[in-house]
Amino acid sequence: MTLSVALCTYNGAAYLPDQLASIAAQTRAPDELVVRDDASEDDTPAVIEAFAARAPFPVRFERNATRLGSSRNFDGAIAACTGDLIALSDQDDVWRPDKLREVERRFEQRPDVGLVFSDADLVDAALTPTGARLWARIGFDGRRQRFWRTRGALTALVPGRIVTGATMTFRSSFRSLVLPTPDGIAPMIHDGWIALAIAAVADVAFIEEPLVAYRRHGAQQVGAPETSDARRLGVIASARHVNAYAMHIASLGALHERLAAGLGGSERAAAGRRVAAILRHFETRANLPPRRLDRLPLVLRELAARRYHDFGSGVRSALKDLMS
Repeated sequence: MTLSVALCTYNGAAYLPDQLASIAAQTRAPDELVVRDDASEDDTPAVIEAFAARAPFPVRFERNATRLGSSRNFDGAIAACTGDLIALSDQDDVWRPDKLREVERRFEQRPDVGLVFSDADLVDAALTPTGARLWARIGFDGRRQRFWRTRGALTALVPGRIVTGATMTFRSSFRSLVLPTPDGIAPMIHDGWIALAIAAVADVAFIEEPLVAYRRHGAQQVGAPETSDARRLGVIASARHVNAYAMHIASLGALHERLAAGLGGSERAAAGRRVAAILRHFETRANLPPRRLDRLPLVLRELAARRYHDFGSGVRSALKDLMS
């Protein structure tokens, strides 16, 4: 199978050379590198052009005339890839030399897998290890991993952000399902959307080894939480006074529409029913009656179906909905 790397850049000249060097040093070289620059105002284009002139694989470089933002920029890079597999790359990380080899091996072993992601080591701006891992910071611990294995990727991915784009590779056969990233799903961005959409129709596998050095610095758009207390997107969104239900309803609604339109392959009918059931859960919670007594049968129904356990904090979430 062939493998493309989709790399998006914006004012990344300070850190980009390290990432480009790590891609060039892969023991399984990519079949192409597709770079999409989002109207950088620094030396990023020159760095890319210099690398393209000496790279041991084809490099296709395109510059946006105006800024599109990260999700739209990744949409364009993904659309331009020609490989069977598409690995997403941020501009400021560093890959372990065997990253692409390890990821490709998982796809070869598991034809049912649509997406693979890994853990990452957290490093500072100078690439000095902090001693922390990405999964530990976002709460993807042993308990959550067991939940993933027993309840499935879709159920595990709905409540919050687990899959980071910098560690993600997926089959290009799902491109029509995931592109374009829907509007109105913030604070979810392209990586969360891609993982959610593919999890609805295929298996998603994770590699417990850290295959990426995930650089944390002041200029990055989205970084790992400072502590492991901020474990799920719902928690972070709540702290920022964002209606998490609105994000879930928007993303699940967009996914249901695409599945209903025939996207997603042979599993789309069953996937559509699963997504519809999850969507109804969040719509129910977002539109509970004002009177607490009127809420009781709705909350009990969702509690009995264990949807509060799958997509919330179980009884605690049910009590919150009853009493708030």
